[in-house]
Amino acid sequence: MLAIFKKGLADAPQELNSPASLQSSSKKPKLPEETLKDFLLFCGVDGIYSIFLGSLHNLCNLNKQYGLSKGANEAMFVIEAYRTLRDRGPYPAHQVLKELDGSFGFVVYDTKSETIFGTDEAVKIFWGIGADGSVVISDNLEVIKASCAKSFAPFPTGCMYQNERGLMSYEHPMHKMKAMPRVDSEGAMCGSNFKVDVYSRVTSMPRVGSAANWAVWGPQV
Repeated sequence: MLAIFKKGLADAPQELNSPASLQSSSKKPKLPEETLKDFLLFCGVDGIYSIFLGSLHNLCNLNKQYGLSKGANEAMFVIEAYRTLRDRGPYPAHQVLKELDGSFGFVVYDTKSETIFGTDEAVKIFWGIGADGSVVISDNLEVIKASCAKSFAPFPTGCMYQNERGLMSYEHPMHKMKAMPRVDSEGAMCGSNFKVDVYSRVTSMPRVGSAANWAVWGPQV
């Protein structure tokens, strides 16, 4: 699994960027084309692209709920769920994600609205910042290290990221996320880990209605 989004389209938290990445003489971040040369990407429908890792235990029920055929796989379900919620969804994204039962991680990119949506639940996904500021997301740690040098970290479990709203926990949506500085075994500052800040609460929640979809979600801070 690999996803790369150019700087400006996706802007990762500043704490994910490590100054040690540019100071290292042996390992420096790569440009996107250098990272992509060994990969083939991904599936899509009507301008919406999805990469899915893992499995959903309740996929059959979810396919039935969203009007998909029994043979639809997880990546197809994610696209349909995103499209449904984007256009007419009555629920905020964090509530929908809580209904997914399984170990999974996925990235959705909507070319029409230039919306990026990513999440991780119990699978190891990493994210980081490449040489030109691109956001790199992958389950392959070696790819992340080669692409981002020190500017990477595990994607926080139970969280979701959207390019317009940033990072939030869908398990604890009323709390903000907090950057936790990280130092590697060589003593170099790396991209920060993120965890739920139990002492900091958001000021409001997404509305329930046509505007509460995967393209517009998250706390207003």
